[in-house]
Amino acid sequence: MTDRSVASSLEPVITTKPLEVESPFRRIARAFVEDRLAVLGLVLFLVIALAAILAPWITPQNPYDLAQLDIMDGGLPPGETSFATGGTYWLGTDQQGRDMLSAIVYGLRISLLVASVSLGLAITIGVAAGVAAAYFGGRLDALIMRVVDLQLSFPAILIALILLALLGRGIDKVILALVIVQWAYYARTVRSSAIVERNKDYIEAARCLGFSHRRIMFRHLLPNCVPPLIVVATVQIAQAIALEATLSFLGVGVPITEPSLGLLIANGYDYLLSGRYWVSLYPGIALVVTIIAINLVGDRLRDVLNPRLQK
Repeated sequence: MTDRSVASSLEPVITTKPLEVESPFRRIARAFVEDRLAVLGLVLFLVIALAAILAPWITPQNPYDLAQLDIMDGGLPPGETSFATGGTYWLGTDQQGRDMLSAIVYGLRISLLVASVSLGLAITIGVAAGVAAAYFGGRLDALIMRVVDLQLSFPAILIALILLALLGRGIDKVILALVIVQWAYYARTVRSSAIVERNKDYIEAARCLGFSHRRIMFRHLLPNCVPPLIVVATVQIAQAIALEATLSFLGVGVPITEPSLGLLIANGYDYLLSGRYWVSLYPGIALVVTIIAINLVGDRLRDVLNPRLQK
């Protein structure tokens, strides 16, 4: 065997494989599922949202259709049988004969509708104001931030109560009040993130290329502000649900003709001393479980999107 053949046989075999780059979405999903509590919260929220969407098809009755109610079934405890239909009320009925299980599912539907619509409108207004304040700076930034500081100096529930006292009751009025209350949070969050990004090289390059202000703000600057915005949105949607329930409990939220968890809790409050605990207890549990599920998801998203908070 020649020296060349011996040398070639001793050379290590080098195989090249293409470098696999993990996508950001897959990385976030993989880090998210490592937390069992976050997965549990996500599953609970998806089940609640799906039940709220399918409420007319999965509930035994429409609790706000008077033709489906029977006064003889009023005040039945959990597990009792209906005098009219022979069905079982697993969570009991209220004083008007409404099935509490159906009322809770319909109430979740209204709560999620109000929270999601107000969330979308508040994000739109807050993001536009925050990005404009950070990008242009100067007097516009000072004006927007002074308005934000003034609004955030007052409790959200106080502002909502004053607005609904002026506007009246109704789902659209509650949505408008929540939008006015919440937009400032998103404006401050986006502005604080965008003000760090506005002087970086890619923004200066976009300006030199002659891109319009709108394109720079919403196609280059805003995408880098999304992670903290997602965290704030998950926290604020839980707060919106709790705030809507509080306003309805106080009698200034949705009208009595619409299902609401806050109204259900308020209706059963007067019957607690008489032993009909289920009228307020089960809607309260549904409200707490919904808020906890959203907060579990939001806490995990905060840890995943902010590497400084990861252990």
